[in-house]
Amino acid sequence: MRLPRDISGDDLEKYGYRITRQTGSHLRLTSLINSEHHITIPVHKELRVGLLHAILSDIADHLQLSREELVEELFGK
Repeated sequence: MRLPRDISGDDLEKYGYRITRQTGSHLRLTSLINSEHHITIPVHKELRVGLLHAILSDIADHLQLSREELVEELFGK
């Protein structure tokens, strides 16, 4: 399955993630769902596949979903 590689903070709002800080070209997003959770994503046109996989896996673990379930909810694929 080919994933869109231009994920942004807006895509993660439905999971409670809000931008809490920006340093240079990186955003720190924080969610208070289940417990406090932080992720950092670069603000680039496209993310590398490995980085996208790591970000989605981290979010899925925090939300107690499988990565596939999260991808389905985010991208409808």
